[in-house]
Amino acid sequence: MKRIGIIAAMPGELKPLVVGWQHEKKNGVDLWTRSFGDQEWIAACAGAGQQAATRAVAAVEQLGSLHAMVSIGWVGALSEAFVPGHAYRVAGVIDQQTGERFAAETDQRKIWLVTSPRVADETAKQRLAATYGAQLVDMEAAAVARLAAMRGIPFYGIKGVSDGFHDKLPDFNRFLGSNGEFLLLRLILFVLPRPWLWPALVRMGENSRKASQAIAAEVQDLLSERV
Repeated sequence: MKRIGIIAAMPGELKPLVVGWQHEKKNGVDLWTRSFGDQEWIAACAGAGQQAATRAVAAVEQLGSLHAMVSIGWVGALSEAFVPGHAYRVAGVIDQQTGERFAAETDQRKIWLVTSPRVADETAKQRLAATYGAQLVDMEAAAVARLAAMRGIPFYGIKGVSDGFHDKLPDFNRFLGSNGEFLLLRLILFVLPRPWLWPALVRMGENSRKASQAIAAEVQDLLSERV
């Protein structure tokens, strides 16, 4: 059986894709599985950051060895050309911490993603775009790409833009726990007395929802075409 691992950070990134899939939670990792014909798709998320992505991959591999890995999820745009709510297949991933570059299996040769150890604000986005020539930024894909390369299996990246190049948002790093979990209550308590932040967060929420739907459609197309 051909087994495909689909790795995200947050359940919301996977929600439109995994409707009707079997769900379980093991050691803090959410897992969804779907089997049909000679294929099994396993989606997992364990939080933000490369360590969390590594835990998610490990949980998937406990179910059996993989034939390909797909990194999906929300990203920030490093250019005005990349539209919030849209999803893109990436040509490869750059690890900001190590400088490593990992190519993805795709016909797209222009869109590169940089993986940062922190949520990138507007200033960080400008710096990342100038330094790496990347168009998108996330916190997990480099770990998934590295693990795929170590195993000699194909790596794919499909990312949906949740926040635009010039969007002004709260510092989301303060709302991430030590294991990469999103601390929603802390965000709510921070935002409630700051109504000037509400419109931007509402827009981001809507863009994230649209991005998740676009990611799901791209993943379905990718797995039908290539895997």
